[in-house]
Amino acid sequence: MPKAKSDKDRKIFVLDTSVILYTHNSIMNFAEHDVVIPITVLEELDQFKKGNDTKNFEAREFIRLLDKLSQDHMIHEWTPLNGKTKGNFKVLMNPDNNLNANIIFGEEKNDHKILNAALYLKQHEKDRKVILVSKDINLRLKAKSLDILAEDYETGKIKNIVELENTGKYLLEDLNPLAINTLYDRGSIEAKEILGNRKRKANAFYILKSQKQSVLAYYNSDENVLSRVDKQLAYNIKPRNAEQTFALHAILNPRIKLVSIQGVAGTGKTLLALAGALEQRREYKQIFLARPIVPLSNKDIGYLPGDIKSKLNPYMEPLWDNLKFIQNQYKETDKEYQKITELVNQEKLVIQPLAYIRGRSLSNIFFIVDEAQNLTPHEIKTIISRAGENTKIVFTGDVFQIDTPYLDAQSNGLSYLIDRVKDHPLYAHVKLEKGERSELANLANELL
Repeated sequence: MPKAKSDKDRKIFVLDTSVILYTHNSIMNFAEHDVVIPITVLEELDQFKKGNDTKNFEAREFIRLLDKLSQDHMIHEWTPLNGKTKGNFKVLMNPDNNLNANIIFGEEKNDHKILNAALYLKQHEKDRKVILVSKDINLRLKAKSLDILAEDYETGKIKNIVELENTGKYLLEDLNPLAINTLYDRGSIEAKEILGNRKRKANAFYILKSQKQSVLAYYNSDENVLSRVDKQLAYNIKPRNAEQTFALHAILNPRIKLVSIQGVAGTGKTLLALAGALEQRREYKQIFLARPIVPLSNKDIGYLPGDIKSKLNPYMEPLWDNLKFIQNQYKETDKEYQKITELVNQEKLVIQPLAYIRGRSLSNIFFIVDEAQNLTPHEIKTIISRAGENTKIVFTGDVFQIDTPYLDAQSNGLSYLIDRVKDHPLYAHVKLEKGERSELANLANELL
């Protein structure tokens, strides 16, 4: 954010509740500009402070932060945020305006109270630029209809989604046939023999082609070699294309502790992750499968009928479906079939909501997080920071299929992870491009 040249250049940012719930530290990320929190935001945060979900944690942490910052001040007055490098903040009480958003939009609601706060500041701080910051697109549109400047919260947002799409896999053609033959025959070759002066990224995957031959490979940064990647079976699940081969290789590679797999529905993300985990079941104490719960119509799961198990079953069914598909590769009398049932009964393989994982120590665990695009960057960080010795984490999802209202392709946790951790020796990313569920499913993805 550009530095203000004078007091008049210092902007006033009005924060919506959605920004606070996205990250409680957001108030500290506006350089030397000033920040206003409408009192309505504090009222809304009061409703979120109880619970184990991430939004509950963010609400509690923000309230603690505000309390710490305002120890020697009245919060309705301008209060310094942090020394000379930050601006000031204050909480704005519900103001009386000549222009009232509740009347304009024909309904009294909290969003309109927040708009009224921005309108008040615009009328009373005429020498300064007032900007409403919100993760809620509709609120931003309403603000603009009232001639209020409005923008998304940009901190942590991925700038180049196109570059992100191309992370992890590369196609090189017209290469030296002798080098390709050597890699194919020996299983590995010094990277410079094929890549030359090209930039090398740890655990990147390559489709290498000469005029007559092709080979799949990945870059081992520890040994500075390209190693051949062969198709492997994992609990009788066989990759059907190059990208699936790469994904399963990353899942089965003990050197790689963190994997992300992106792809549209039907590309086999979760199936490969689960099959790879089952193949390595002897290497870990437990296999955890988890996914975030995105309530229907933005309502809490308490609205659903039944006990907690009944409420959660609809969200967990896709994971059980993948497990059943793998199990059905075998006959009921086969030991592999029975082993899966045994793992579930003994809780060696556990499928549950992500909220139930928080706070647990993740030592000696193979951890699969499905639908990771519905997580915030902070949630991704929280999960990974729980990893102990001999733990491997696989995130799967589609960054363009967001089910939560305040995330998008550039601000979700999966995109954040891919962008921040790419090229690390412990990490690998694979994008699955070809649907393998069925011809009918491919028709839907391609033409509808």
